[in-house]
Amino acid sequence: MTEVLVRALRPTDPADAAAFAAIRRACVPAMLATSASVAFDAAHSHPDAHYLQLVAQADGELVGTAQIGIAYDSPEPGQGFANVYVHPERRGRGAGSLLVRTAEEHLAARGATTLYSWVLDAPENLAFAVRHGYRASRSAHFLRLDLAAGELPPPQPLPDGVELRTGADFEADPRPLFDLDAETVADEPSDVAAEFTDYEHWLAETWAHPLVSRELTTVVLVEGRPAAFSLARTDGASRYASGMTGTARAHRGRGLAKLAKNDSLHRARAAGCTEAFTGNDAGNGPMLAINKWFGYEICDTEVRHVRTLG
Repeated sequence: MTEVLVRALRPTDPADAAAFAAIRRACVPAMLATSASVAFDAAHSHPDAHYLQLVAQADGELVGTAQIGIAYDSPEPGQGFANVYVHPERRGRGAGSLLVRTAEEHLAARGATTLYSWVLDAPENLAFAVRHGYRASRSAHFLRLDLAAGELPPPQPLPDGVELRTGADFEADPRPLFDLDAETVADEPSDVAAEFTDYEHWLAETWAHPLVSRELTTVVLVEGRPAAFSLARTDGASRYASGMTGTARAHRGRGLAKLAKNDSLHRARAAGCTEAFTGNDAGNGPMLAINKWFGYEICDTEVRHVRTLG
């Protein structure tokens, strides 16, 4: 019988980081992951998050991964997360169960009383979650758009007082984008509420992330002030993803998110991106409608599961 062991990822080891990213892409193709992004996440996580990347190893080969931590930016203490993925061709060896057990022990020792986990919406994955004591909560969709063959809506005329900028235009002072991101995240449907208050950490973890493309990020200004944005992420090759698209509360209902996303998608295609991905909570009807208008189609679904520890 193959012996499986679980250990912490060695993020500075190029082979470890590359294998971790490859497993994530194999399990959820819509999630961008590179060896650089894996190493960056390990190096720039908030200390209060107790973030840890775990790998399951069998016969010297990495076969599974887990990203675990504490939702330190939530107003409710004790909430943790553990997202476990085992390579589709390496299941049935016990790697998933060992990753789950290790994650739960690590987080319980750091004060977690509730654990949330995203689980692929497939019979074997859902059954695995139930066997380990997790119950289903909300769901979310991954959506894909073929930028190479699909037709994008033409650029829309800008209303009076509205202009489009890129994220690169805010490199000298990105604070207005932090404020806009924080307001948008606070209103996003989720089991775990989030409050962005640490600007310096946002700069280090989000703004400087290697997957973020400031040049392809679009910001909509209304009377000179940021009112909506679409944060662009790319793998440096041909894949593009919307990190977040949102509008300030005072400007919602005017189609500004559409303007931002359309502009970003057009520039992504011009830059050579051939696939675009995004994700939406299944209950976020307005954003799902916007993405359907662009031509996105659902390519995968995950179900959020929760377990109370202790």
